[in-house]
Amino acid sequence: VIDAGEIVNPDGIKNQIEGGIIQATSCSLIEEVKFDEEIILAKDWETYPIIKFNQTPKITVDIIDRPEEPFLGVGEAAHGPTAAAISNALYYALNIRIKQLPITRDRIISSVNG
Repeated sequence: VIDAGEIVNPDGIKNQIEGGIIQATSCSLIEEVKFDEEIILAKDWETYPIIKFNQTPKITVDIIDRPEEPFLGVGEAAHGPTAAAISNALYYALNIRIKQLPITRDRIISSVNG
């Protein structure tokens, strides 16, 4: 749910939030810059890990229309809440907190085995 004040372009708002959720999911679960002793290992989009479309979650965006309020920006509104929602889902499912992104399978297993 997004509160954007007065709504001018609801489709544009939904697209912005959906894109932000997908990007935040990728950052939270997959994206990581890896180094060896001297250099960054991923040098292009072929070798840098990002979420694929078949991995994206189903997203539903509801917009609160408040015509008496000023227009509000929504471009980056999804990033913080998405990462927090993923982390909290993991906590409620497994009672563990991962405090480093991305939240990878190896980090989850390491925390469970603790």
